[in-house]
Amino acid sequence: MPQVNGTAPTLSSLDSAEYNPIDHLNAIFSHPSTLSSISKTSYTLDRYQDELDKEIAALVRHQSTSDAESVKIVWAAKKDLAELFPKVEDVRARAMQTEEAITEMTADIKRLDNTKRNLTLSMTALKRLQMLTTAYEQLRGLSTSRQYKECAQLLQAVIQLMTHFKSYRSIDQIATLSRNVSDLQRELLEQVCEDFEVAFAKAEVAQRRGTLAEACLVMDALGDNARSRLITWYCNNQLREYRQVFRGNEEAGSLDNISRRYAWFRRMLKTYEDEHAVMFPANWRMNEMLANAFCEATREDFKSILSKSVRRADGQSLDVNLLLSCLQETLEFEHSLERRFSNASRASIDTLSSDSERAPIFSQAISEAFEPYLSVWVEAQDKELSRMIPQYRQQPPKPQDEEFSPQMVVPSSIELFNFYRRTLAQCAKLSTGPRLVELSKVFAKYLDQYAQQVLLFYVSERPSGQTPSKIPHLEDTILVLNTADYCFNTCTQLEEKIKSRIDEGFKASIDLQSQADAFMGIASATVRALVRRVEVDIEPTWREMRNTGWSKMESVGDQSSWIAEMVRLVKRKAAEILGMLHKQQYARAFCDNLVDSIANVFVVNIFQCKPVSEVGAEQMLLDSYALKKCCEELLTINAAANTPSPAGYIKRVNGTMSRLDPILKTLQVRPSPPEALVQAYLIHIADKSDTNFRKILDLKGLRKQDQSHLMELFQAHRASPRNEKLPQTSALLAPLAVTGVSTGGAGPTIASSIGSLPGAATLSTSNLPARFDPSTFGNAIMNAARDGVDRFGTPNLGGSTPAAHTPSGTMSPPSQQGQPGRVSFEVPTAATGVGAGNLNENLRNIGKFFKRDIGGFGRFGSGSKPADADG
Repeated sequence: MPQVNGTAPTLSSLDSAEYNPIDHLNAIFSHPSTLSSISKTSYTLDRYQDELDKEIAALVRHQSTSDAESVKIVWAAKKDLAELFPKVEDVRARAMQTEEAITEMTADIKRLDNTKRNLTLSMTALKRLQMLTTAYEQLRGLSTSRQYKECAQLLQAVIQLMTHFKSYRSIDQIATLSRNVSDLQRELLEQVCEDFEVAFAKAEVAQRRGTLAEACLVMDALGDNARSRLITWYCNNQLREYRQVFRGNEEAGSLDNISRRYAWFRRMLKTYEDEHAVMFPANWRMNEMLANAFCEATREDFKSILSKSVRRADGQSLDVNLLLSCLQETLEFEHSLERRFSNASRASIDTLSSDSERAPIFSQAISEAFEPYLSVWVEAQDKELSRMIPQYRQQPPKPQDEEFSPQMVVPSSIELFNFYRRTLAQCAKLSTGPRLVELSKVFAKYLDQYAQQVLLFYVSERPSGQTPSKIPHLEDTILVLNTADYCFNTCTQLEEKIKSRIDEGFKASIDLQSQADAFMGIASATVRALVRRVEVDIEPTWREMRNTGWSKMESVGDQSSWIAEMVRLVKRKAAEILGMLHKQQYARAFCDNLVDSIANVFVVNIFQCKPVSEVGAEQMLLDSYALKKCCEELLTINAAANTPSPAGYIKRVNGTMSRLDPILKTLQVRPSPPEALVQAYLIHIADKSDTNFRKILDLKGLRKQDQSHLMELFQAHRASPRNEKLPQTSALLAPLAVTGVSTGGAGPTIASSIGSLPGAATLSTSNLPARFDPSTFGNAIMNAARDGVDRFGTPNLGGSTPAAHTPSGTMSPPSQQGQPGRVSFEVPTAATGVGAGNLNENLRNIGKFFKRDIGGFGRFGSGSKPADADG
């Protein structure tokens, strides 16, 4: 539609179903000035309407014409289909007629084809029957004249021809011929066997060697059963003399003459190769069959001999040395047979397999008879080890002519594992089954005994008559620590080595982990023994602390004199001990245990210094900071100047020594005003225990009548909502009890319940003498193992409270390169022990806890690697 007055209504608006002409007119005549164009607009609309009418009329006419043409096309298609159907039926009928005609034409041809095929089969069968009949007659004649070479070729043809007549055996003539051929085969078999028997009986083998070789070809043609019969007869014939000599004569058949058996077979095998080998086809492997028959006969003989030896009427047991000698000689004989018959003649069937993958031919062919009696050998090893352990116990930890080295281990440990290595190698050659399991149990038994009776013995006191107990030297303690660690690692290697040698079904029975844990328990005990030396050295300084008048101090000065002396003693002794520890993990374990010991004893002595004033508590806190600084420097005390300690170790020291702060900070608060002391307790000690709060009041020296009001305030404040989440009792104060100060120089005593403090079971130092007393050191080791894990091996061994314990650095097992001659059971990639009472079990548990405690330093048994620089 043309534009009107500048407004062009869109076509879509006219086509819309919701078109409103009023709106459209309002849009066109939006202003009074546009009313002058009404006539023009009306004219334009009329013209547009006329155009639309014409267009609609044209479309109607076109559609009418199209509908008529479509109807005509449909009727024409129906007419054509009606004419097509009869034509299709006509074509189908003609096709059927053509097929019938072709079938009639080819019927005669098919009959002729069938006749030709049947005639061909008949002619072929008749020809084969003629050949079979002729071959049978010829074979009978050749067998009579013993022309075996021709017989073998003809026999193969006869047997092959007979396979074609299996379906014709219902015919009498064919059935008769088949029976005649079978009879001839049996006659040939018996004839060949008779020829062999006569030739060997009359010693005419050399003269008739050619005939017998041709006879073997006949046996090949007769099949596997015939060949097996001749092989069996030959092996029995050759071994008849062997059985007569060695079974009929008790002396010749004894184990003492085992070498004569093998010498006889070697001579017989040489005779076979010189005189008989040419008679038998190579694919028969007659020499190998002969060797198998000899091994079977000999194995049965040995089983009988060994069984009689065990049941001897005179009560004498089987000679172990003779048994091993015979077994070793038998193994060598089997290996010689293996090498002899694993040759190129068998390579054709093993070309796809390496030598290591081929199944051995003669493995345990004879030695199998010895395996049930190897328990006697295992018992002999048990007796030998039972003799060695007491000898090791009597030997000094270090030979007198050798100088001490931090890497040195006790020589007997190397000797013991050398013995294990040789015995394992020998047993693996003899048996990789139940006997090796028995041997592993013997190993475990004497590893336990070595840990308990030798290593633990070295670090325990040894009374001698009326003389004082002999205290182990520091060097001996270091040697035991190194040896325990060496044995721990070697136990793991030994277990893996045994598993690599033993049969798959027995691998689950091999377990030396409990023995490794026992050695780690020894290592734990020696670390605690080293800490104990420092404890004894600093005991006089603790006594000086207890004798100080903490309630009479008026001001806080520099660190106390006893702290300075303690720092000097700790550094001196720690430097000496750390200088001998060449493994970083044990140096770290020693320092951790020493820090725990100092912190625990400090707590103990605080409660033995009653009463403690506020100034005294502040002085104690200052002294604890000086002691903490000393502990932070322990790990690098022998390092170059200004060498920083690992961050993990510093964190560990801070966490351990921080246990002192809650007690000392609470003691610094005056009892007046009373609310301040109560609030300080709830903030620092942070528990709801009346008993623990009373301990603090007793430690401050408050009188009983003065404590009542404070207890009431404490009970009121702890019931407030902000304190409802506090624990009922503090793990730090619960085991402690405050006792009065004695007048003697030995200092106050502490309740026995202190023993439940982490690591404090051996740290009650109130009654310790001023010098190193034998009665306190040796028993500290032995009692620890006997009394149980809680003595040394609590889960917090070497650590503070669980919240303060943090892993620190990496720790690796000791290197075995520092000690020449050490045994290593390394593998291409790494039984229950017989303990002696509770001692060995406790050692194992101590070792498990010790491994868990220092697990943050690294994993034992994975090589030698220093601790991480970060701790």
